[in-house]
Amino acid sequence: MYSQGSESLIRQARDIEESELQKFYSRLIKVLKVKEHGHETVDSLQRLHLILSANKYSRQTDLSSYCTQLLRNLENRQSEGLSLTHTLPILNSVITHSPDCLTEDHVTFLSKKFVDWLRYASITQGGGASSGGFFTGPRSRQPPPITELDGTVSGDFFTVLCVGQGFTEDQWMNVYSFSMLRHWLLTYHSVSNDDRSEVDGSVVSMVSATSSSSRLLPPKERLREKAFQYCQRLIEQCDRKAHKKTDTDLQKACLVEAVCVLDCVCSEDTSLVYRTFPYIKALFGRLSSDLSFARVLLPVAQFYLNHGEVAAVDCDVVWKLVFGRFPAELFNDNFLAHELLRFLRLNLDSLKFRVKTRELGPPTYMIRTEHPFCVQMLAWNSPALVDEFVDLMPSLVTAGTAVELLHTLLDLPCLSATLVLQLRAASLPIAEAGARGLVPLEAFRNPSFRGLFLFLLRTEAGTGSDTIDRLSTLHELLAEAADWPRVVRCAQIVPVMLHVFFNAVIKVADEQLLAHLILVILERSSLLLNIPSYSKEIHRVFSCHLLNLCKLHPSLVVDQSHELLEFAGTTTNVYNKEEIYTHVVWVLGEYLSVSCDSRCSVNLITSCFEALEAVLFEITSSTPPSGGSCPAPRVITTLMSAMAKLASRSHDLIPRVSLFLSKLRTVTRGGSVAWCADEEDLVSIVTRGEELWSLLKTPGVAQSVLTPPSYITEPRWHRDTNMAMPLRLEFCQCGQGSSRFVGAE
Repeated sequence: MYSQGSESLIRQARDIEESELQKFYSRLIKVLKVKEHGHETVDSLQRLHLILSANKYSRQTDLSSYCTQLLRNLENRQSEGLSLTHTLPILNSVITHSPDCLTEDHVTFLSKKFVDWLRYASITQGGGASSGGFFTGPRSRQPPPITELDGTVSGDFFTVLCVGQGFTEDQWMNVYSFSMLRHWLLTYHSVSNDDRSEVDGSVVSMVSATSSSSRLLPPKERLREKAFQYCQRLIEQCDRKAHKKTDTDLQKACLVEAVCVLDCVCSEDTSLVYRTFPYIKALFGRLSSDLSFARVLLPVAQFYLNHGEVAAVDCDVVWKLVFGRFPAELFNDNFLAHELLRFLRLNLDSLKFRVKTRELGPPTYMIRTEHPFCVQMLAWNSPALVDEFVDLMPSLVTAGTAVELLHTLLDLPCLSATLVLQLRAASLPIAEAGARGLVPLEAFRNPSFRGLFLFLLRTEAGTGSDTIDRLSTLHELLAEAADWPRVVRCAQIVPVMLHVFFNAVIKVADEQLLAHLILVILERSSLLLNIPSYSKEIHRVFSCHLLNLCKLHPSLVVDQSHELLEFAGTTTNVYNKEEIYTHVVWVLGEYLSVSCDSRCSVNLITSCFEALEAVLFEITSSTPPSGGSCPAPRVITTLMSAMAKLASRSHDLIPRVSLFLSKLRTVTRGGSVAWCADEEDLVSIVTRGEELWSLLKTPGVAQSVLTPPSYITEPRWHRDTNMAMPLRLEFCQCGQGSSRFVGAE
C-alpha cells in the first residue's frame, strides 16, 4: 500500500492531460540543452520518471528526441552540472516504456559506457572518509581504499558489494549499471542484434575463451566480457562472511542477479558457457546444503537447465533439490512458492522436451517427479497459488501421472492437515493435555500410522500406492482437522483443480485410462475427508465429468458396466450420493445400448434393469433410513426413465416396468406416501410415470423416442414437422399421451 501522499502523486501523473504532457516534454528537452543544470532539471527528470512509470501501459509518447539529448549530456558532461546518478534510473524507465527509441548508435554508445562504469570505477572511498581536524585538509590525507564486507581491504575492482564511508559518482554509476545490466542485455543484446560480424568469429571465440585483449572486441562483445568478470567477482565476494545481516541479505540478492546476468551472456555467446560453468557448479556445491539460499539456487537451476546440455553436465542432483527438498521442507515459504511456480511456468516446454527425449535407460529424477512436486505448496497456501496451478495443471496431466494426480487432488485437504501436524509436532511437547487437535497429532507421532502420513508427504511419484486401502483410517485420524481454517481453504480450491484436471485428461488419455478414471470416481466418492459441503462439491464435479467422459466414449459404459451396476444397485447411494448416483443411473440408461456398443447384450441390459428395479422398488416401498431424508424426486424419475429406456431395447422387460408404473399411480391416489414428503414433487413423479407408461404401450415408438438414432438428436429434426420424429411424438400423444413428455428430460 502506498502512503496518501504517494497515491496523490501517482494519481496526478496518470491524470495529466495529453497537451500538458507534451508541453512538459518540450520544456524538458530545452532544459537539457542548457549548459548548466540545477535542481529544476533534476526535478523535471524525476517527474518524467514518475509519469513514465505510472502510464507505461496506457500512454505512448515519442521519446527519441529526449533520449538523444539525454545521451548527449552523458557524453559531454562528466561530473559537473547534471549529476550522472539521476540519469540511469530515468534511462531505465525510458527503455522499459519504449525500447525502440534508442538507435543502434545509442546502444553502442551506452554499451561502451557500461563497460567503463562496471569495470573502471574508483577503488578509493568517496567524501566523508576524513576524520576531520584543524590541520586536516583534502591534500593532507589520502582517501582510504574501499573494503570488502568482511572488513578486509579490497584488492580488486569496485562492485556493488564493496564498502566505504562514502561513494564517488562513478561508484554510484557502477551500482546503477549493475542494477539495470540484465534488463539492458535482454532488451538490446539479442542474437538478431549481435555485432560479432564486426570481428571474425574465430577471433571472437578465441579472445572470449582467453579473456584477454578484450579491447579487440566490439562494444557488445566487450560488455559481455566485462559483465562476466563483474559477476565472477561478485560470486567470489559472496564467499566472505559479512559482519551484518543486512549485508548477508545483500549478498544473496547479488548472487541471484549475478547468476541471471551470467545466464544472459551465456545465452548470447555459448563460448562463455565453458568458462562460467565451473563457477556455477562450485556455487551450487557450496549452497545446496543450506536451504536459506533457496532463492539463489533457483537461478542456478535455470542456468543448469539452459546450458547443462551444452556443457554435458549431469543435472539430476539439481532437480532432486528443486523438485524434492524445496517443496518438502520449504512449503511454508510463500515467496519461494511463487518463485518456484514461476520457474516451472517459464520452463514448461523445456522441461517437457527433456523428459520426452530420454526414452532409454532408467528414468531420471525429473521424470519420476513430474508429480507430485509443489503440491505441498498448494496444500499449504491454496488461495494464493490456485491461479498458478490452474495454468500448470494441463502440463502436469499425462497418461502416466493422471491416476495418481487425481488421487492427490482429492487428498489435498489431508495433505494440508498433515503439513500443519508436521510443524506442530516439531514445536509442541509430546503430550499436552486438553490441547486442540491432540488426536491427529498423536496419530502423526504414532509409528503405526507413520506410513499413511509419509505417503501424503512423498516427494516422488509412484510410491505407496497400497495406502489407498487405508484412506478411511486416515480420514478418521484427521477428523478433528476438518474445520481447521487452512484445511477448509484448501478444500475450497479442489473442485476448481478437478475441473482443470478432467478438461486436460481427455486430451491425453486413451479409453483404457478413462475407464480407470471412472473406477477412481466411483471408489473415491466414498473416500473423502469429512469437511462440510466438501463431498457434495466433489460429487458435483464427478457427475459433470462422468457425463462428459461417457458422452465422448459411450463404450466406457459397457467396459465398466460391472462397477457401474454395483454402484447403481447400492440403495444407500441414493441417500448419501444423490448427485453422482443420479448421473450413474442416467449414463446406464442412455448408453447401455447396441447402438452405442455392439457388445451390449440382452443379458447385460436385463441385469442392469433388474438392479435398478430392485433399488426403485425398495425406496418406494419403505420409509427412509432413520434420521435420513426422503430420496430426491430427481433420483426416482431418473430411475424410471432409465428402466423405460432399457425396456424399449429389450421388449420382454416392458411388462415389468409397466406394472410398476401402473402400481405407482394406484398407490399415490391415496394421498401422501412415506418416500416423498412434498406433494408437488409427488405429482411430478406420477406425471412422469404416466408419460413413460403411455409411451411404452407402443414399443416401436418408445424405442424411437427413448433411444433415437444419432442423426435424430440434431435440433433441426425436432423442428422440422415433415420428419418422422415429430410425427411419432404426435401419434404417441393422441388419446392418452401427455404433451409434457417432449421436454421431460
